[in-house]
Amino acid sequence: MSRVHDALRRAEQMGAVPAATPEPSGAEGRAADKQPELLSPTVVAGGPGLLEQVQAVPFTPAPEALLIDISRPQDAPSEEFRSLRTRLNHLQSLQPIHTVVVTSPSPAEGKSFVATNLALAEAQLAGSNTLLADFDFRRPVIHNLFQIDRTPGATDYLLGDAPLEAVIKRINGMNLFIVPAGTAVKNPLELLNLREVKTLLEELPKLFNWVILDSPPLLFSADANLLGTLTDGTILVVRIGQTTSDVLTRAIQSLCENNVLGTVVNGARAGELYSKYTCYYSSYGYKEPEPEADSSSQADE
Repeated sequence: MSRVHDALRRAEQMGAVPAATPEPSGAEGRAADKQPELLSPTVVAGGPGLLEQVQAVPFTPAPEALLIDISRPQDAPSEEFRSLRTRLNHLQSLQPIHTVVVTSPSPAEGKSFVATNLALAEAQLAGSNTLLADFDFRRPVIHNLFQIDRTPGATDYLLGDAPLEAVIKRINGMNLFIVPAGTAVKNPLELLNLREVKTLLEELPKLFNWVILDSPPLLFSADANLLGTLTDGTILVVRIGQTTSDVLTRAIQSLCENNVLGTVVNGARAGELYSKYTCYYSSYGYKEPEPEADSSSQADE
């Protein structure tokens, strides 16, 4: 009997959850046997809330991270991401959207840049607990952007090597929580196919208003496609001067019937209609090294 099912049985006896489900079997069953008990709602039923047990870490972003400055809400970058936040929160008021995958067709288009700053913008709202989780197990960067340890992280939890409260970090003074990628694994797609991933993504919205996942690019692995089937929606990040219409079409087609919430256009220059990100770069003292380059590539793989 796995520890998960032991916890469910105790919660059932306390009247916290309905009757336990049948025992898992095969490879998924072996992974479940290692799973920690600290998974909502069972953890909430028996004592202190999970979020009260997580470690708090200081907000010390890396200089190259180009995160929005929360002390300067009037700046163009903050305004851009508040606008994106407003659109998403409006969608959330119309339908139950809490888990979102942020991806891009190809590398270096700014997906981690967008995921991180969107999470920061959401976390600025009072009472809006926001989780930013690095599910790009192939080339993770979130731990570098916040200058925190990569382990323990998501892979350690999914493999049963660390409890959930050990892999979540809270940024001091914010409603922002971070889950780094964790220990490197040989086959990320196999790990993402475990039932524990689906269970985790179903339970996390009970603790967080938004769960934002940074994932690998769509056209370089199947990870983001799989995560799109397990979450409430996908945000696609494209970059002016790099993402072609053919690549964008292929990326959208690869998502099949998954819910694409929208597309974020990154890397626009002054005078272009889609964005004011050029103001963002100048406010951080950024100078473009090449005609088509932009600073988002520093915050993304």
